[in-house]
Amino acid sequence: MKKLLSVLLAFTMVFSLTACGGGQSASGNAGTEPATSGASDTINSPLRAQEDEVYYMLAFYSGIEYWKGCYNGFTKAAELYGAKTEFGGPTDSDIASYVNYIRSVIAKNPAGIALTCNDSTGLIDVINEARAAGIPVVTYDSDSAQSDRLAYLGTGNYNAGAAAAKFIAEQIGHAGEVAIVGSPSGSESQIDRIDGFVEYMEKNEPDIQVVAIEDGKADSVESSKAAASIMQAYPGVKGFYTTSAQMGAGVATAVEESGNTGEIKICAFDTDNATLDFIKAGVITGSVAQGVELMGYWSFQFLFQTQHDLVVDEWEENRLTPLPTTVDTGVSIVTKENADLFYAES
Repeated sequence: MKKLLSVLLAFTMVFSLTACGGGQSASGNAGTEPATSGASDTINSPLRAQEDEVYYMLAFYSGIEYWKGCYNGFTKAAELYGAKTEFGGPTDSDIASYVNYIRSVIAKNPAGIALTCNDSTGLIDVINEARAAGIPVVTYDSDSAQSDRLAYLGTGNYNAGAAAAKFIAEQIGHAGEVAIVGSPSGSESQIDRIDGFVEYMEKNEPDIQVVAIEDGKADSVESSKAAASIMQAYPGVKGFYTTSAQMGAGVATAVEESGNTGEIKICAFDTDNATLDFIKAGVITGSVAQGVELMGYWSFQFLFQTQHDLVVDEWEENRLTPLPTTVDTGVSIVTKENADLFYAES
């Protein structure tokens, strides 16, 4: 993943060269205790962080591998300005715990907060509290669009679903039955991933039928059961699409146990190491890779630029919009040929 990011960000690093120097990064393990990165010499420059500036990246389920890529991008950007960063959040998805954690960070008066939203409405009040306190806030990965956050940076999930549909259609020869194991009653991002897939097939693939959409409950065991049930009900099914890494692993296990490895095509979502291992083994055909490091990188850039009024002077006093409100960080399709590029850095 580092190889890909270095290419994508090369132009930014050239632009920001005057900001470089003196910064150090020490990424910590995700968890309820913040992981800290960066150090700063006090230099009077708009492209240099001050000694007391700390930027936070927050997440629910903070211990999962996925967030490491986001925080890696966040710290890469911070190093350009010699800024300090911290990562943290609750180790579960309980909304009350998350709100309390965010409030504890607000109390520290950070220079900026990037947070992901497991409940788009449940986090509105606490995001607005941060903004009322004068703290720049952006959301990444999952949004709270009705809040006062300044910008959202993440995957255009509808487009990601369409990309998965296009890939599966090509793999099964543009004809046959396919099924989805996702979370149709889950978050907005999950629903968009399903809708993008289904509507692409309806508009572009008249000979492909989406015969089932089952709830994998974001769990590998439940997803394996769902896939087994679908294969029993539709023995001619030629492909599966899943909307998360955990569900991809579950479907892969079911297909492997049924003896249909390579015969039934699978498009998963995300690139944890287990998914990549399944791809290299030929069980999962491909997976939708989100631009997780880009989410983190540009989240920090947006926060820093806003904190230092580098985009629009006196934007807050004049009630101006200092940032693009939505940024699609894009997706790639990972296959056996390029899977090695996506393994998480140790």
